[in-house]
Amino acid sequence: MYRVLLVDDEPLVRNDLRSLLDFRAHGFEICGEAQSAESALDMIEEQRPDVAILDVNMPGMNGVDLNRMIKERYPAVQTIMLSSYDDYDYVRDCLKNGSVDYLLKHRLDKETLLAMLEKAVQAGKLSEAAGEEGESSLFNAEMVRSQIADLARGKAEAARELEGSIRRYGMYPQANLYAAAVLQIIPFLLLTESNTDVQTNRLVQQVVELMQQSLGDARERTAAYVEDGRIAVVFAIRERSEHAAASEAARSMSKLGHSLEMYLNLKSIYAVGHVCNSLSQLGASYASAERALDPNAQTAHPNPEQRGKGTRESRVALTIEEQKQLLLAIERLDGQGAQRLIASVFEPLRGLPLHSHAVQMTVSELLHIGDKALKKGNRSPLGTTKDADRLPSRGELNRLGSVGELEKWLQSFYGVLLVLLKEHHATGSYSRHVSQAIGFILERYSDIVTLELAAGFIGLNASYLSRIFKEETQSTFSEYVNRVRVDAARRLLESGQYTIKQVSDQVGFSTHNYFFKVFKEVTGMTPQAYWNSLGDGKAAAKQSVKYVE
Repeated sequence: MYRVLLVDDEPLVRNDLRSLLDFRAHGFEICGEAQSAESALDMIEEQRPDVAILDVNMPGMNGVDLNRMIKERYPAVQTIMLSSYDDYDYVRDCLKNGSVDYLLKHRLDKETLLAMLEKAVQAGKLSEAAGEEGESSLFNAEMVRSQIADLARGKAEAARELEGSIRRYGMYPQANLYAAAVLQIIPFLLLTESNTDVQTNRLVQQVVELMQQSLGDARERTAAYVEDGRIAVVFAIRERSEHAAASEAARSMSKLGHSLEMYLNLKSIYAVGHVCNSLSQLGASYASAERALDPNAQTAHPNPEQRGKGTRESRVALTIEEQKQLLLAIERLDGQGAQRLIASVFEPLRGLPLHSHAVQMTVSELLHIGDKALKKGNRSPLGTTKDADRLPSRGELNRLGSVGELEKWLQSFYGVLLVLLKEHHATGSYSRHVSQAIGFILERYSDIVTLELAAGFIGLNASYLSRIFKEETQSTFSEYVNRVRVDAARRLLESGQYTIKQVSDQVGFSTHNYFFKVFKEVTGMTPQAYWNSLGDGKAAAKQSVKYVE
């Protein structure tokens, strides 16, 4: 039996963990429970568990510090971290200090817990075997990546820590020369602005895993995520010629960029730092790579009057006055005023690279203001969905090659936005009851939606709701529901992630034949014809089974 210690200051959480799994049936037993870090250390000294499940957030010493102390005092004890928060800093710190994995309490289930316990057992076996073979086989890739990321950020002592790990794990064997490189995903902040932390972390993990797979063994070449879509790569090269070493690193980086675009549809640029003959010079090599990637990047000017004169940090957001001017132009439906404001905002950004933080954050704010104005100006939620189809596609952002092209795209975005707002201003708004009915449809269209259910939800007579709904929307209730479902089906088909059958099920149609009939009535073509019309990229997407996460 493998012994498990539960550490959490909440009794209910410990009870949930106990009841989630028949521990003994799977070869485990709970040897103790602790409600604080201090009592956990006492129990570990007495019970010597194989695995400890630790709460990250506890009063006094938190789980991150406790995990670090356990690894120092009791390296044979494998740890699994639990938290209510999805914070990447916690993930990095826990993995850096040897934790098996990091799990969110609200997503924990029997299968996940059992998988993590078995993973901890395997980690313990590897640790035990490594103790016999020597410390060099205890390679902790996540810790090394964290140290490389700290080195790239300029953190004090990062170089010393990384050099220690390289010696400890026997990394970069037979290397004569070293070089650091940087790869930047364009435009990372815009592509992930609407993502949750979980989605962004998943994307980052996919990027690093794909890059590492292309690079090979992490003990010889290592990729590490830094921040804001930027990845550092460390090369250990056996060549003795600096020119040959630099060429080899450049070829590898080109291959990495090609792989990201091919497999993840992510556009990127890269730069290779100067070749060096010492590990202690890796930080300087990475800094030279960043300077090559961002030739205009300088320290931000403290003087506001100097803002915008070729500095990377010259602008990170719209000023309050610029926000007021833009909102006033939107309120007055003044397209020319909005265009002038955008041109003024971009004036100090035109000399910067497209991927710069200043450009990305400014554009993100402009888009956010536009989206908010469109939602506020359109009283019909269904209309908001249709409006999104008329606006320039956000997918085009990943294909733009310069700040000038980005400015033109935003000018086009705001041009269409102002036209849409003028249309909404002319058509007026729906009454409160009809707006409530539309909201009911939009919230529940994927399930059963009837006029009677909507009327009961609002508190109206069904016949009365039917009459006013038809008068205001020029559609019957069922026609409106079908239009909402077809609009949702179009968006799912355009994503290229689902089969036609899956789309039919997800948007609420009772049968596939009825879905085909209604879709053709609304769009003028069958779902298959619409799929084929989307172009080679989406039409060629595999009709394999995929699931909504």
